[in-house]
Amino acid sequence: MDKPLEINLHKILRDRLPEKTSRFLPGFMISALERIIHQDELNEMLRVTFPARGSAFARKILEHLGIEVEVKGMENLKEGQRYMFASNHPLGGLDGIALIAVLGEKYGDDGIRFMVNDMLMNVEPLRDVFLPINKFGSQGREAAKAINAALESDMQVLQFPAGLVSRLHEDGSISDLTWQKAFVSKAIETGREIVPIRFEGLNSSRFYKAARWRKKLNIKVNIEQVLLPGEVCRARGSRYRIIIGKPVSVRELKAQGLPPLALAAKLRRDVYNLK
Repeated sequence: MDKPLEINLHKILRDRLPEKTSRFLPGFMISALERIIHQDELNEMLRVTFPARGSAFARKILEHLGIEVEVKGMENLKEGQRYMFASNHPLGGLDGIALIAVLGEKYGDDGIRFMVNDMLMNVEPLRDVFLPINKFGSQGREAAKAINAALESDMQVLQFPAGLVSRLHEDGSISDLTWQKAFVSKAIETGREIVPIRFEGLNSSRFYKAARWRKKLNIKVNIEQVLLPGEVCRARGSRYRIIIGKPVSVRELKAQGLPPLALAAKLRRDVYNLK
């Protein structure tokens, strides 16, 4: 790229929506959405971090926002091992950025790949370290090939097994939803040790309340996701803690005699017990 990426919600919606729909979309509504996602602040971040890419871009984002990240447990990572890093997903943005910064510094951008929703491929400065999932058709097959190639390689692979950001539960706790089993199955299949990671952090109460109300109203679309860019901006000056647990070998996983989904649930519990 010869110039910084710029978010222009007016243009995105006009280009992607059918002409009949976009014609009747009020400009004031788009402007309101721009304020909700903090478009001006996001574009400022993209300008001041340009032309950095990958983990350098992630570190510059943290620096720009004045965010401190404390990391505990790096000594648990041994040289020459192939890992599947599995982390909880409390923030929906800065947790991924911080993990890319930390692991990219240790392994280099050529040595890490982060499995993400394919929509995040639009974050161009991080595209080099991303592996897209949730694609369909021929693109889906290509994405599957890229994922399998990464898993068979010596690169370190990171993902959020819950997929979605942590939510407020009925008992008042805030934690991930169910962890999917694919990361366990793939780790066993490709001989990777699983490294549990706990990322300590919370979004604003507004985010959790929006998610609860959306669920109460039986709205299927995760409309609260539109608040996540604003959560990044609101985190300015925050301090987060990353706890890296001891790797779990394939032998240990198999010895438990549990199916992958049950192993995923156990690893999720182990993550929240990390201190």
